[in-house]
Formats: sequence, C-alpha cells, structure tokens
Amino acid sequence: MARQIIWTKRAQQERKEILSFWNNRNQTPTYSRKLDELIKDSLRLIGKFPSIGKPTNKENVRVKILRNYHIIYQVTATEIIVLSIGDNRQNSITSTTK
Repeated sequence: MARQIIWTKRAQQERKEILSFWNNRNQTPTYSRKLDELIKDSLRLIGKFPSIGKPTNKENVRVKILRNYHIIYQVTATEIIVLSIGDNRQNSITSTTK
C-alpha cells in the first residue's frame, strides 16, 4: 500500500522556485509542467517503494535522483515526508543530508 506524501514548507518553496525559474528562463510553462509531472511520478513511485532512494547518514532519510534534481525524503510507517528538492548542479545535497 502506498504511503501518503507530505511536503514540508521548505520543499514546497524549493519546488516553486525551480518551476518558476524554468518558466522565466523559457518564457513558457511547458518544461515546468513536464518537470512537475516527473516529480509527481517519482513521488508516487517512492510512495509505493520507499526504499528506492539511496540511504543517507540520517536514519529513515533517503535521496532519490531525478535527472538533474534530487528529492530528499523521510520514511515513516504511513508517510513519505518530502524534506527538500534541489538541483544536483548546486551544492545543496551535501548540506541537507549532513
């Protein structure tokens, strides 16, 4: 059974910033919509198979790589808590998982 997906405020803001960046850069929402669907599809997969992501040094926290992005999430008995979403081309993954 799939777990419920919960977004932290931080992760919601990061997602919004990523999608906004691509809207502004491309002057069209087409790529942002596709990226958002890719994120949603990945989270549905994580909801069904929580151990799919790579373990971190924090208990029950994993990282799922999604093209140039990463999703950091925490697994509980009933939920997947999205802690952060970021660009792998930036150095944000190291600081979030330490």
